[in-house]
Amino acid sequence: MKKLTLVFAFLFALQSFSQEKSFEITGTLKAEDTELSLESATVYLERVKDSSVVTYTISDKDGKFKIENSTYDKDLNFYVSYVGYRTYFKKIAIDKEKIDLGTIVMPLDNQLGEVLVKSTAPITIKKDTLEFNVKSFKTKKDANVEDLLKQLPGVEVDEEGNITVNGKSVNKILVNGKPFFGDDPTITTKNLTKDIIEKIQIVDTKTKSEAFTGEEGDDENKTINLTIKEENNKGIFGRVSAGAGTDDRYEFAGMVNLFDNDRRVSVLVGGNNINTPGFSFGEISKMFGNGGGVSFNSNGSFSIGGRSFGGGEGITTSQNAGVNYADIIGKNTDIAADYFYASSNSENESSSQRETILSDSRFFTNSNSRSDNDTDNHSVNLEFEIETDSTFMISIQPSFGYSKSRTRYYSNEETLDEDLVLTNQSEVNSNVESYAKEFSNQISATKRFGNKGAFIKAEIETSVNQQDSDDFLNSNTEVFGANPELIDRNQFTDGEKNSYGVSTELSYRLPIIAKKFFLNFEYEYARDKDKSKESTYDYNNTSQGFTDFSTDLSTDFKYTDSRSIPTFGLTYNGEKLYTRFNLGYNLRTLKNEDVLRPQFNVERKFENIEANYRFNYRFSPKASVYASYWLDNNPPGLRQLQAYEDVSNPLQTIIGNPNLEPSNRHSFYAGYNGFDWQKRTGFYANVNASTTNNQVVSKTIVDPETLKRTTTYENVDGNYNYGLSGNYTKDIKLDTLRTLKLKFRARYNFSERINFNNDVKYASQVKTVSPRIGVDFIWDKVMEFKPYYELNFTNNAYDIAAFEDREFTSHNAGLRTATFLPKKLEWRNDISFNYNPNVADDFQKSAWFWNSTLAYSMFKDKAIITLKVYDLLNQNTNARRIATQDYIEDKQSTVLRRYFMLSLSYKFNSLGSKGETGGGDMIYFD
Repeated sequence: MKKLTLVFAFLFALQSFSQEKSFEITGTLKAEDTELSLESATVYLERVKDSSVVTYTISDKDGKFKIENSTYDKDLNFYVSYVGYRTYFKKIAIDKEKIDLGTIVMPLDNQLGEVLVKSTAPITIKKDTLEFNVKSFKTKKDANVEDLLKQLPGVEVDEEGNITVNGKSVNKILVNGKPFFGDDPTITTKNLTKDIIEKIQIVDTKTKSEAFTGEEGDDENKTINLTIKEENNKGIFGRVSAGAGTDDRYEFAGMVNLFDNDRRVSVLVGGNNINTPGFSFGEISKMFGNGGGVSFNSNGSFSIGGRSFGGGEGITTSQNAGVNYADIIGKNTDIAADYFYASSNSENESSSQRETILSDSRFFTNSNSRSDNDTDNHSVNLEFEIETDSTFMISIQPSFGYSKSRTRYYSNEETLDEDLVLTNQSEVNSNVESYAKEFSNQISATKRFGNKGAFIKAEIETSVNQQDSDDFLNSNTEVFGANPELIDRNQFTDGEKNSYGVSTELSYRLPIIAKKFFLNFEYEYARDKDKSKESTYDYNNTSQGFTDFSTDLSTDFKYTDSRSIPTFGLTYNGEKLYTRFNLGYNLRTLKNEDVLRPQFNVERKFENIEANYRFNYRFSPKASVYASYWLDNNPPGLRQLQAYEDVSNPLQTIIGNPNLEPSNRHSFYAGYNGFDWQKRTGFYANVNASTTNNQVVSKTIVDPETLKRTTTYENVDGNYNYGLSGNYTKDIKLDTLRTLKLKFRARYNFSERINFNNDVKYASQVKTVSPRIGVDFIWDKVMEFKPYYELNFTNNAYDIAAFEDREFTSHNAGLRTATFLPKKLEWRNDISFNYNPNVADDFQKSAWFWNSTLAYSMFKDKAIITLKVYDLLNQNTNARRIATQDYIEDKQSTVLRRYFMLSLSYKFNSLGSKGETGGGDMIYFD
């Protein structure tokens, strides 16, 4: 590290010999036809030598602009761009620090001007669309879309690939308006190269129907549309990668894309045993993340965009393959389709120590488990968009899935009373094979009337989910004390779980003021039916088979949830203000049939009001405020309503409550988004709150002698929570090459929960504070230096004397570095430190985690050879503390440990100009 510090110091000293000129250019923009100020015009400077963008800004509501920077150039080309007006051009001599251009009058596009200027603005702002011109943003030669997004103002990409735009999450990425490998944005951002992209458009996420009718979309999420260059719409491109490492670690990946104007076919394959999705192609900074939108399961598998891959806890070996197809059939039909296959094997061992707190005592549980899971998953998604004419559209989106898995599981557990006397212990061995088939389909038909915004829309959604399982269980449970008990089970359970759902909705929008103010009428009918059957057989020593049917441990249920919901609403959609209010009435019927125990059959009818309200006001394209409120109700779960005694776990009996009511939840969310283009400053803040009546909670009573538990369910009032969060970023341009980026984020959450502990009702209050600060230093083409620190503080308080108030604090710090010298060599480091002083003494409290990669570009940047080290210090740990209302648990499980890996990645590209294929060389920018 000392040598590295000396190198950085030398580079800084070398840079100081160069002299730059700082400048500040100001002016005011007005329209020639109206003489009004032009807000949100793009003002930018380009170098005379190579037309590269130096800097840019956006005019304010008064048409004023101020553009600041520094340069080595004597002259710069000055441009102003605004939709509907001719581009203004002037060559400016940078001969003084402050330059005032006075008032600039922008002529209409259809008027003749003295000079014809051909230049594309780096940013174009429309009412609901933010558009970036890709060529205005410089990146490294082999940059992918993720690298490009990191250069765009207001766009943040974290280390896991999650994208936000002005503080709002990106949940969908399209290529030429069509999905690319489903809904997982990271497959697109990590594997498409920048050099085929012409423009990046960012809009609020909308359904096909919302986009067709001009309705407002999801203002909490953004969609990015990547526009492919016209000359790159025909040809083949892609890349392949493979790597091998110590401890038998390996990875491989390949992707081929065939573009033929409107037709697009992409194929990818991947595999590894290093807990990654398998599509990262040996990339330097992405190999150690798991991609955005990843959810982990306790058996070691993980899913991306609804598809299972493998990973998470433990160590996973996975193989994946997929194909994506997009085309236009005839004149009116767009089609998009994808198929995915994923298989994985996950192995995991875990241990935990739990302290359960009772109203008058406490007990302790120590457990160890081991699991081995094999999964194969197939999924197919189709999407048809049919526009018979400009007023009628049909959308059809069927989806198919099939999976099979086998899980082998072993655990042993012991429970000790308050005096640490062994009270009970158990040992479980199970082997489960399961199969699942899924089908869903969404069909919508939308008809527009006239040009005032009227439409009628009909939607129907169906789903079928069928699961079969074979579960072999061998368990031994021993209870000590005055009345000792030994429970041995050797059983086989044949399980069937089938779900069927249908939902229909009819919507009509009536304009009161053309294109601005509307009446909305909606009616929805939905019916969900679940069938759950588990036939359990005890092993018969005489027949040497599982032949003795166990009524106590078997179930056969049918559960139906039917809803009929008429809704009335009002919508206003103005230039700056959008607001909508809906009021509905939910008539719900819940029906539970117990085939084995008909005395527990239940049928309940409920009537509830549902409401939602949205508000969004744009002060300018730079800033907006938004708010939303909704009242919804949720029925009790199937198991919560079943009154029979579930004794499948010898140490815990569960009894449902057929008298439960649906819960009603009031939720509120509001926020402010702002990005100052001139100062490169972003500030985002939001507040959320909710309160729930008739919340369904579990109610557990523990036997003081045996520590056996009996659980039922109750409705309670008084649960609520609120939270505040804020995010501030500031770019400080030191010169044309060096930038400081300040990042500060803070969150505060408070919640009060009403619950039961050993039949005693109590309230718990949880306060959480999580500030995070980071400073990024970026020296273009030389280095990146990004330290950060995060503190997490939690306080748990209770209103009963039996529970002690508790505080938990954890610290996370890190440093990410990158160097790009010599020219073709890239070295990246990701160092993190985690300290959790609250975990039990038997668990590791702190750990350093260091990943490092060294990459060298070869063959005109077509190939990259990479040496990477995972967990260089060999301290990886996932020890963590979980604190709830009535227990505290410390848990630790298997993690991937240190390995070294050498990888080779190669890119190929035959995309030519104007639809002609080229000779195979890469297209890249300096």
